[in-house]
Amino acid sequence: MTEASSKTRSVIIEREFPHPPERIWRALTQPRLIEEWLMKNDFQPVLGHRFDLRGDWGSVACKVLGIEPNRTLVYSWEGNGLKSVVTWTLVPSGAGTSLRMEQSGFETGQEQFYQGAQAGWPRFLAALEQVVARVG
Repeated sequence: MTEASSKTRSVIIEREFPHPPERIWRALTQPRLIEEWLMKNDFQPVLGHRFDLRGDWGSVACKVLGIEPNRTLVYSWEGNGLKSVVTWTLVPSGAGTSLRMEQSGFETGQEQFYQGAQAGWPRFLAALEQVVARVG
């Protein structure tokens, strides 16, 4: 086994939101709102909860791995041979909230998944921004 085979890549996106963390947290954790910016789901903000994210193309199986309200949300993201972890971090800032999303665990040979995540997450976060702006 070589070191290169154990290396993984991540997709990281950081955005500033002119809203408090609590408002963004609602959009990250309420199933009706998640569906508006990401996918259909049966999410519950409970440690260990298993849920699916469903799109026209299929679904991914997820499990809540970490949760600290208004600060951190971590869940697994598995489907079609990809085993990754999505971590949302919210940090209050002068302008509102700094949001960081990281999807980690892309292995060598999973270029299609990696490229898909690089293309998809900016669109998802743009939709998230619209939902957060609309939700009071």
